[in-house]
Amino acid sequence: MGYVTSTSISPAATAPAINRPNVVAVGTIVWLGSEVMFFAGLFAIYFTLKSTSPDLWAAETQHLNIPYSLTNTIILVASSFTCQFGVFAAERLQPRRTGWSPAKWGMVEWFTLSYILGAIFVSGQILEYATLVSEGISLSSNAYGSAFYLTTGFHGLHVTGGLIAFLLVIGRAFAVKTFGHKEATSAIVVSYYWHFVDVVWIGLFAVIYIIR
Repeated sequence: MGYVTSTSISPAATAPAINRPNVVAVGTIVWLGSEVMFFAGLFAIYFTLKSTSPDLWAAETQHLNIPYSLTNTIILVASSFTCQFGVFAAERLQPRRTGWSPAKWGMVEWFTLSYILGAIFVSGQILEYATLVSEGISLSSNAYGSAFYLTTGFHGLHVTGGLIAFLLVIGRAFAVKTFGHKEATSAIVVSYYWHFVDVVWIGLFAVIYIIR
């Protein structure tokens, strides 16, 4: 007479794996949501002041150098692409280059290039401020000056914060012995922030420089 032997199966072995969202990524997205509200308030201030002083806006916007600002905008937008290439490298867990070709670059090289482009943008914005101040447009000159420097200035501070974040992620890649998922996650959340400031600037550029 044969016997049937039963094999006990652990519930843990049959339970489906639960993919929980990354806490850091979720927290970053929630924080960026609050930043959206902050910039929405700045846009509201700009449009409100513009609606009350249309003649002032028509006169002061003549001082803006649109080709110069467009070039600076293209530089910032380009940094968003290089940042994303850095994310792709981080997702491959490739912190540094394996060759001189850009196709073999790692996260460090792409993020360094993004940092350089972002720094050029900030420097260009400072130069634009100096030019406008020499032409009599300052933060306290009139309503237009206040609106212009508040909106673009706060954005410039956010870009500067992104540059610091790039340096921290690059430094962490050199500090750790093994580049793992934690380091890759840090690179990804920094890219979220950088793409956000790029999109905000595109909106600011359209409102301030294009829509007269």
